[in-house]
Amino acid sequence: MYNINKMEKISCAAARRSLPVAAAGSNAEKKKMTATTTTTMMPPTPTDQFHVFHKVPSGDGPYVRAKHAQLVQKDPEAAIVLFWKAINAGDRVDSALKDMAVVMKQLDRTEEAIEAIKSFRSLCSKQAQESLDNVLIDLYKKCGRVDEQIELLRRKLRMIYHGEAFNGKQTKTARSHGKKFQVSIKQEASRILGNLGWAYMQKTNYMAAEVVYRKAQMIDPDANKACNLALCLTKQARHNEARSVVEDVLQGRVPGSDDTRSRIRAEELMLDIESKQLQQQQKQLPHDLSNFLGVDLIEELVGGLDDELEQQWAPQRPRRLPVFEQILNFKDQLAC
Repeated sequence: MYNINKMEKISCAAARRSLPVAAAGSNAEKKKMTATTTTTMMPPTPTDQFHVFHKVPSGDGPYVRAKHAQLVQKDPEAAIVLFWKAINAGDRVDSALKDMAVVMKQLDRTEEAIEAIKSFRSLCSKQAQESLDNVLIDLYKKCGRVDEQIELLRRKLRMIYHGEAFNGKQTKTARSHGKKFQVSIKQEASRILGNLGWAYMQKTNYMAAEVVYRKAQMIDPDANKACNLALCLTKQARHNEARSVVEDVLQGRVPGSDDTRSRIRAEELMLDIESKQLQQQQKQLPHDLSNFLGVDLIEELVGGLDDELEQQWAPQRPRRLPVFEQILNFKDQLAC
């Protein structure tokens, strides 16, 4: 009995000693969590705020210095030199090549930007190739290399058709004016078709442009492409069809019709279409009248009117005075 009571006392003492240890452990964990939370919630430093405000990445490599020259110092020439250094050093080559081409475009060094992308895109990752193609399309458009623009746009459409665009995904994250948004493969196809239609219009191939714009409107319609389609139809003197397309925009039946610029453009197109329709009607009026009455009847009517007009309103030959008759007789005698 003694030994049992002794063991019970030892167990109770051990249990009492273990309680403070557990409590101490939980307090230590609480202090650790509090410290972590405090570290996480610390306000950003001035350096962090600077990078966020100017959209400049952190670091000290040539790419970071190039972005600093581009966005903070507003020195595009220095930025291009540093972008070249970043490409040669292998520092964020995907972004460096694309950003350098954009800066070159702003400085009207478009041809140089095209050659840079063609020469160094092999150094970039597979994921960067689509964005480089988009930059190339803009460069081709700016410098008037329409044939190359059309070929690249057709190649991108083939990639979409074979499921190779967006790296096989249905959406991708795009960026515009510093904002990110999701783009679906459907929207991308419609956008590329719209660019292809505009390129065909620059080649005055309005029939091909019409086909492409109609396909784009079937996939993802919008008011801007509708106006371009109406312009194609106007160029082909198909004014009634063009009028119908523009009316859809003005009556809000096309997505994006509430956009101010699209609406103003649609109103201008409508005025142009109405003017050309009036001119066309004026030119076709005699032709239509001939078809309605018959060519023979028109000639008979016009011929009869000509005779009547000559008899009633043609100026009569004035009678000559006798003196003039004598002069003419005298000239005849001299001629003999």
